[in-house]
Amino acid sequence: MLVAGIDVGSTTTKAVLLNDGKLAGTHAMPTGVDLAAAADECLRMVCRAAGVDPDRLAALVATGYGRDRVTDAARTVTEITCHARGARALVPSARVVVDVGGQDSKVIRLDDDGMVADFVMNDKCAAGTGRFLEVMAARLNVPLEEFGIRWRKAKEAARISSTCTVFAESEVISLLSHGVCPEPIIRGLCDAVADRLSGMVHRVGLGGGLVMTGGVSRNEGVKRSLEEKLFVPVTVPEAAQFAGAYGAALIAFELIGGQVQN
Repeated sequence: MLVAGIDVGSTTTKAVLLNDGKLAGTHAMPTGVDLAAAADECLRMVCRAAGVDPDRLAALVATGYGRDRVTDAARTVTEITCHARGARALVPSARVVVDVGGQDSKVIRLDDDGMVADFVMNDKCAAGTGRFLEVMAARLNVPLEEFGIRWRKAKEAARISSTCTVFAESEVISLLSHGVCPEPIIRGLCDAVADRLSGMVHRVGLGGGLVMTGGVSRNEGVKRSLEEKLFVPVTVPEAAQFAGAYGAALIAFELIGGQVQN
């Protein structure tokens, strides 16, 4: 039986297709201003890539910022629940999930059964999010994809005292005006994000495997900085960006009576 999960984020919409509980396809695209249209298009594209008709879906579960705009969803589920389910399925040893998206970040602690035991969220400002990094990358004129390489080249990190986008941008401008190269600034920015995230991790408790999901998980610089702050390895699964949609798809499979194999 075919089911799907869709994660309508503020920046990117992701869809995951399952066939009899097994991964059959993924698709991601910019959300844009029309959340309902993005959800429809993303679902259509993942089905097209798998060679199936969207009308054949037995169940669809929606999550994310725009989950209430997915009109065909059998159920809407919070990002906390879906990211916990998806991360645990991708990394069975996961006990703490750090999810960093375009506009918010969240840290989730899982119990022995993989259920949500506690969580904290930052959704009040862009501090420590993908948007924060996008603004800084634009100011530095360095693609986000190069942050990992530039982080490794830096011999030290420039001090960025604020994760407020406005104040941090002023600090970056000041550093550049004083002749500081982009590499230590990038490392400093990644450290600032990691400082914010590590504080959230300590609030829920650090114990067991730490997994990073969401779009920012692809930023190697942030991952490395977080490992340095917490003194633990951070696992980034291959499908980290799709963890929320994957969790939603697993819930959809259970809605039709499917048994998820752990």
